[in-house]
Amino acid sequence: MAEDRGACDAAWFAGAAGGYIASGSNASIGRVETDSRKAGPFALFVAIRGERSDGHDYARRAADAGSPAALVSASWWAAYGPAAFAGSPCAVIVVPDTLAALQKAAASYRARFPSLLRFGVTGSAGKTSAKELLAAIVGASRPTVKNPGNLNSDIGLPASMFLARPEHEAAVFEMGINRPGEMDELAAVYEPDCALITNVGTAHVGVLGGTRRAIAEQKKRIASRFDGRQTLIVWEDDDLRDTLMSGVRGRVETYGPRSTDGFEGARDLGLEGWALRYRGVEARLRLPGAHNLLNALAAIRAATLYGAGPEHVAAGLEAVSPLSGRTSVIRGEYTVVDDSYNANAESAIAAIGFCDGANVTGGRIYVLGSMKELGAETVPSHRRVGEAVAGSKADAVFFYGDEARDAYEAALAARPDGEYRWFGDYGELESAVAAAVTPGDLILVKASRSMALERLVARLTGTGGDHVS
Repeated sequence: MAEDRGACDAAWFAGAAGGYIASGSNASIGRVETDSRKAGPFALFVAIRGERSDGHDYARRAADAGSPAALVSASWWAAYGPAAFAGSPCAVIVVPDTLAALQKAAASYRARFPSLLRFGVTGSAGKTSAKELLAAIVGASRPTVKNPGNLNSDIGLPASMFLARPEHEAAVFEMGINRPGEMDELAAVYEPDCALITNVGTAHVGVLGGTRRAIAEQKKRIASRFDGRQTLIVWEDDDLRDTLMSGVRGRVETYGPRSTDGFEGARDLGLEGWALRYRGVEARLRLPGAHNLLNALAAIRAATLYGAGPEHVAAGLEAVSPLSGRTSVIRGEYTVVDDSYNANAESAIAAIGFCDGANVTGGRIYVLGSMKELGAETVPSHRRVGEAVAGSKADAVFFYGDEARDAYEAALAARPDGEYRWFGDYGELESAVAAAVTPGDLILVKASRSMALERLVARLTGTGGDHVS
């Protein structure tokens, strides 16, 4: 990233955001941060008021760490700002609302690159992996920018927009939502030329309308800024495909084994991923599981519609390694399948099926934590997972969290002789799992991010395990 040249300067940002510089000097801005711990040279610090903390409390800390500019609200500036920034050269940009201002400035910044080909990726599951695969394939054919990690929210996406530079010909941004209306905000900032919806599951169903159809209606808003020239891509076997496709002003395509043109089949390598053939070229996909094959087919479909060739597909797939917490396989004394970043019923059942099909020298131990933000679907979703476990090849299953108790009870009801245990305390869970595992075992760790089961992965793998590549 050409951070030293800067994306813009504070004066431009103030104008684009609808604010003014109240203190300090104009300065070059290379990136945007909302975490004061990442503040530093060329980083504009945006003070966001959250449910648990207020970024304004850290604005001066960001300035002292080297940030040349800060974005603050008018109400905070009037009450505290001049005293807080006394003696600081930091350019303080004052706006009515910092989040709205960030989004407005990001949209203006995006408009500075009218020829930038913009891919947007959303979905209930797989969007980060699909984004990484798509960015790698597109990036093999032209200079490409992507949003880092999963900075896909109403804050993360506009902040990431400032990573774009004149040399970039394409952008691949993940777009995630957890409230109604949020996708409209993201689409207004980014205006994708090609929008990919990986699937519609139950993730965030509790806050997105209570049903999968309601989720589909929110996800399809990724195409809300289409004017007829853009493309929407959806999964060929999604039972809500018609809902996703209806009323879209633009071309609508599908992806999957039947509709990704040029796909000639794939050989399952188990924990090692896939050997995939596309238009006569074989490529190694290092991400295991049938769901990741679908993610790859989605990425291939989107990239090749816009000029990527077989050589780009092969190079892109080869370049992507498993992402931490997303069906990442870690070898060591045990083989740990780390899928601890996110969970819903569909992805949990898929992970169970994947581990059932893996070749192992020892036993199979599944650790399943609670799945969050499912609303009215909380109990039935956990019961579905419990029933799936009862029919699985697991030698032992450890359930963790209040919601997961429903999964535990469903598993026990379906298979009373199963080796199932439930825990409400993390320390007890960790001790029990550590006592149960033996060398050669395969251990699945699956839960919503808020359950923090990456702690268990760290305990099991230590520093000796290596990610499969």
